Amino acid sequence: MPEPLWSPEGPDLVVHGDNLPVTRSLPAESFRLVYLDPPFNTGRQQSRTGIRTVRDEGGDRVGFKGATYATLKGIAYRYDDRFADYWEFLEPRLEEAWRLLDARGTLYLHLDYREVHYAKVLLDGLFGRECFLNEIIWAYDYGARATKRWPAKHDTILVYVKDPKRYLFDSAEVDREPYMAPGLVTAEKVARGKLPTDVWWHTIVSPTGSEKTGYATQKPLGVLRRIIAASSAPGDWVLDFFAGSGTTGAAARALGRRFVLVDESDQAVEVMRRRLDDGSVRFTAV
Repeated sequence: MPEPLWSPEGPDLVVHGDNLPVTRSLPAESFRLVYLDPPFNTGRQQSRTGIRTVRDEGGDRVGFKGATYATLKGIAYRYDDRFADYWEFLEPRLEEAWRLLDARGTLYLHLDYREVHYAKVLLDGLFGRECFLNEIIWAYDYGARATKRWPAKHDTILVYVKDPKRYLFDSAEVDREPYMAPGLVTAEKVARGKLPTDVWWHTIVSPTGSEKTGYATQKPLGVLRRIIAASSAPGDWVLDFFAGSGTTGAAARALGRRFVLVDESDQAVEVMRRRLDDGSVRFTAV
């Protein structure tokens, strides 16, 4: 019998391969935190299946939360037919994220403004609206400026919990921000700083800074540190199966968490090897 790809007693892991079969091989309820930053353009030919979902308790397309899921998905498909291709790619991977989260676990889904409104409706069906925790706006101020519209300078991170009565959120471990009006609060509060709101002002990774790895879609270490500090504890396992440059692993390591990272890009795995390989991480291909 072959050895399992991963076990919680094993080392941190980086997997080079297709994330859907990889995640399906992992045991259920094994991760406290799942962070996903999926690409919109997947770089592959997606096939349309023409699935039509209906309210049928005995049907094989009913989601985790029952018939509501099928209805919501149908509405989104009708609203923009192009989104169906993307969702056929992303949907089974989000189902795996739900399965892999433990009872206190949290999903952070990082998207841009073009598809986040679709994903919000569909995740309400997958997780349940009662499991929606936050819509985080990550705002930054860098790069080209539009002149015929308001320049788009933010991403959106949707936050869903596995169980709304049991999830972990440790506000005491989150980095603090300066008060915008320090004269209105006590000196003690000024010294401590305030808990961030759901709007995060954080620069992108500087093209000339020491944090830059050369990976095009690299996310800032500070953003991932905040996520991991809030929604996991030291020793917890963190999963990122669109791992890219490996920022999730770097942040997890710095905060004393364990990690599993998956990506099918040769470039991504090479960047992660340079960034994370200190002899304690297992690198494997499937």
